Amino acid sequence: MRVIKEGFLYQLTFMPKLFPVNCYFIEEEDGLTLIDTALPNSAEPILQAAKQIGKPISRIVLTHAHGDHIGALDKLKDKLQVPVYISARDSRLLAGDTSLDPSETQTPIRGGIPKNIKTKADVLLQNGDKIGSLTAFFTPGHTPGSMSFLDVRTNAVIAGDAFQTRGGTAVSGVTVPWFPFPAMATWNKKIALESARIIQGLKPSLLAVGHGELLRSPAEQLEKAIKKAETILLK
Repeated sequence: MRVIKEGFLYQLTFMPKLFPVNCYFIEEEDGLTLIDTALPNSAEPILQAAKQIGKPISRIVLTHAHGDHIGALDKLKDKLQVPVYISARDSRLLAGDTSLDPSETQTPIRGGIPKNIKTKADVLLQNGDKIGSLTAFFTPGHTPGSMSFLDVRTNAVIAGDAFQTRGGTAVSGVTVPWFPFPAMATWNKKIALESARIIQGLKPSLLAVGHGELLRSPAEQLEKAIKKAETILLK
């Protein structure tokens, strides 16, 4: 596992050279907010990283309920007994419910659907909710209930799979040949494009995603990625 610190944010990357899977710590006065839990075997490295930082993990926040973002959730919940936060919409997916609302586009939810996850969320997030220094933003598309989180102290955005930076910066749903997996796991590409514009509108100083490197001062890369998505998805 690789750890990179940027301000209040720590990026924890598993398999950085082969199939990078990121989760994040956000440092707060009362401890660490863990955003996503990576893979099933990630629990002990995450706990060790927190120990090295010297602060307890105070809460777990999930960007969405795909398997590579909630893999170690049950182990960490059992160990830490801290509150778990997820969007109200993706709480259904966390429980294995892949049904769609009548108002939603009736295309199947893709990606690693959770199976037999014991943990239930303690807090169901809505757009604009506050979690410490973070503000939650509803950014669906990759899943129906995906969320991104803005650190109001630094304007860093943790965007889950709304974007990827592995193999090049791309909006969720746009296939990057070197790393096509986020696109393959995207539920609704046009809604994902709308969410990418929401993230762009936050004018992030730093973009942190589920797969790939941190983007510092990402405005130019976001603009290019969104224009490419518009060309591909709005034909």
